[in-house]
Amino acid sequence: MRIKKILYIAAGCTGLALGAVGAVLPLLPAFPFLLFAAFCFGRSSERLNNWFVNTKLYKNNLESYVKGNGMSFKTKIRIMITVTILMSIGFIMMNNILAGRIVLALVWVFHILYFLFGVKTIPVKAENEQ
Repeated sequence: MRIKKILYIAAGCTGLALGAVGAVLPLLPAFPFLLFAAFCFGRSSERLNNWFVNTKLYKNNLESYVKGNGMSFKTKIRIMITVTILMSIGFIMMNNILAGRIVLALVWVFHILYFLFGVKTIPVKAENEQ
């Protein structure tokens, strides 16, 4: 069990680092990495999880989503644009691989549909109050 806890902590720290970089760089999305870090910290250590949940990075990027309130429109658009760009690169690189292109296209469509219809959009007024 100790090895498992250490692996979760290491994975959580990696997710946190990538999420922090993603919060600054427009091409790298912060949200999935921070969500991964929250999952790993939640599995590894209550103390580490409490620390992470109280960071500004968590509160600005994940808190409303985890509470079930949804995401701001700006965050949803940023995530969809980033994924579209990254998947487009993969799509172009799979020039002769039809099955790969089909899988990427399907994943992209489901990703867009999920963020448009599956994740609630926080109104601008409510977003500023949080």
